[in-house]
Amino acid sequence: MFEKILIANRGEIALRIHRACRELGIQTVAVHSTADADAMHVRLADESVCIGPPPARGSYLNMPAILSAATVTGADAIHPGVGFLAENADFAQMVIEHGFTFIGPTPAHIRIMGDKITAKRAMRELGVPTVPGTEGPVGSDAEASGLARDIGFPVIVKASAGGGGRGMKLARTPAELSGALAAARAEAKAAFGNDAVYLERFLERPRHVELQVLGDGQGAVIHLGERDCSLQRRHQKLLEEAPSPALNAGERGSLGARVLGALTKLGYASAGTLEFLYEDGEFHFIEMNTRLQVEHPVSEMITGIDLVREQIRIAAGGRILITQDEVRFNGHAIEARINAEHPETFVPSPGRIVDYHAPGGPGVRVDSALYAGYRVPPYYDSLISKLIVYGATRNECLMRLRRALEEYVIGGIETTIPLHRRVVAEPDFINGDYDIHWLERFVARAPA
Repeated sequence: MFEKILIANRGEIALRIHRACRELGIQTVAVHSTADADAMHVRLADESVCIGPPPARGSYLNMPAILSAATVTGADAIHPGVGFLAENADFAQMVIEHGFTFIGPTPAHIRIMGDKITAKRAMRELGVPTVPGTEGPVGSDAEASGLARDIGFPVIVKASAGGGGRGMKLARTPAELSGALAAARAEAKAAFGNDAVYLERFLERPRHVELQVLGDGQGAVIHLGERDCSLQRRHQKLLEEAPSPALNAGERGSLGARVLGALTKLGYASAGTLEFLYEDGEFHFIEMNTRLQVEHPVSEMITGIDLVREQIRIAAGGRILITQDEVRFNGHAIEARINAEHPETFVPSPGRIVDYHAPGGPGVRVDSALYAGYRVPPYYDSLISKLIVYGATRNECLMRLRRALEEYVIGGIETTIPLHRRVVAEPDFINGDYDIHWLERFVARAPA
């Protein structure tokens, strides 16, 4: 097992990794920008190293600075967390070449899955169904127009690289395609430095269902069930639950078997998530995230398996100690992402936390690095807390979530807590009757 791990991230996920290390008896190194000098994970880590100025490109994306910090502190391994460099194959390769262990998949697997076109091709060859679309990046507008007619409108233009909803534009008619292509290419170039885009058929009312997997690279792969992540705004997830209220045991088993067969052939190691659109009883693979997911706690709550702990064990050469038949799915879990944003306009709301009171009680978990007096910086993602609740049934879980949201106090800045309170009171959500477009419609009719 490792003696010291450098955590190459910030916020709640850095704190989550620190806690897992502590429980394994592993020392931690926190890296931070000048804006995060007072962050909770920096305060709790055994050592900390400032790696640059507030903008991420000078700090959390600064690979030489992170590797230097690992060298001077004598770290054995680097955990990239979520976002930033977590799915950067070049960084993973550099970590290995500098004599550290990268806590994640191999650079080769990150590279395959990091390009959505390559990922779709690989999954299709391994027997996993995909959304109808182009085999590769589209070239000219004329070529794209012909391909779109073959696929059938409406189509969605997607960036080949990256994720998080960036570089995605909808074209419902041929007349809209040229503008969608230009906008998607420009956004993809700005966000990922790569303007390659491809086309997929646009599904009208799908659900976003993803399967959490764990492989040890030594022949064993298991899944921890699915999460329903359909509540999204502009392709950004707001709330996730496990299991999905839309699936039955047979569909769950069929999806799991296909995915495990594919990833066993691939020899996958570490945590990963395969994302699907689900409509009319059919699953369509869209991408794989070769890292920990923000919503991983709901899978932990219904299985009792600590994903971060397992990531670390596997990176240290450990094997998965249970079979798929031994994975037990119990109860229901929901995660509400709390963002530092206005709950109606979604304008970012950085600033000082004046009051802070986290909810508690049975079945309530809060993953957050907030504390009274902390100043939320304006430079990074607006996610500041994850409220996760568990219940023996979905109804019990919903009632507990409603109660926990009523208790949660974050004063001094605007947050999305009021939006969550509205969502969990809606009949459609209570009945589990929603799709990936539901939240957009709900927000559009927000009270003035």
